[in-house]
Amino acid sequence: MVIRTVVWGENVHDQENPVVQQVYPDTLHGTIAAGLNEDAGIEATTATLQEPEHGLTEARLAETDVLLWWGHAAHGDVDDAVAARVAEAVWSGMGLIVLHSGHFAKVFLRLMGTACNLTWREAGERERLWITSPNHPIVAGLPNAFELEQEEMYGEPFGVPEPLETVFVSWFQGGEVFRSGLTYRRGAGNIFYFRPGHETYPTYHDANVKTVLKNAVHWANNPQARRTGVTDAPNVPADKAPEPLEVRGPRLHKDGEAGYR
Repeated sequence: MVIRTVVWGENVHDQENPVVQQVYPDTLHGTIAAGLNEDAGIEATTATLQEPEHGLTEARLAETDVLLWWGHAAHGDVDDAVAARVAEAVWSGMGLIVLHSGHFAKVFLRLMGTACNLTWREAGERERLWITSPNHPIVAGLPNAFELEQEEMYGEPFGVPEPLETVFVSWFQGGEVFRSGLTYRRGAGNIFYFRPGHETYPTYHDANVKTVLKNAVHWANNPQARRTGVTDAPNVPADKAPEPLEVRGPRLHKDGEAGYR
């Protein structure tokens, strides 16, 4: 079975900025999807901010094994209900790959529970990505380090929770370093944050970057059936407890009554 993958792009710079249009005439999300489709085991389609429900309806997410997220200028335009829907899909087992400025995406902030802030500079400087987890599936087929001739700098401290694994650390020409490839597990969902991808540079045309994204899709995919009821918080009556139980003291809720949220 192929991995059903959706590349989500906010599709703002792609439509408004002539530099981005020159670098990515097929759009950022279209270029990323085309690179993924070079892998016979991946079937990548796209969705954008401007579509109804941002292209991420409940039905679409139910049929998505891995979602890639690229956003930058329009994080605030993403509907809160859609961000919550995506987070719930991750909790239930959908894989999520967050790219570059997606560290400020509503869904990433929701899943991390932290500010996700960092330092940055847009100077077209060289970035060298070092592999720090050499046996990780995401780095299969890569050299120990590879370079991107022009990229935006992201620098530490990066305000995210401690990851399960740090897969890449970047060094920039100006001297800063950054944890550029981080993995997480939220509920049943695998999450990978990958830093490179500033829209005015040809990062997503780079062969090593395309290898990382293909590997990451395979890693993030959870072949198990989706979990259901991941946000349920049932009120278990005393007579349903695993051991015999006598109710003692006053109660706010009747048996089976929903709690406060």
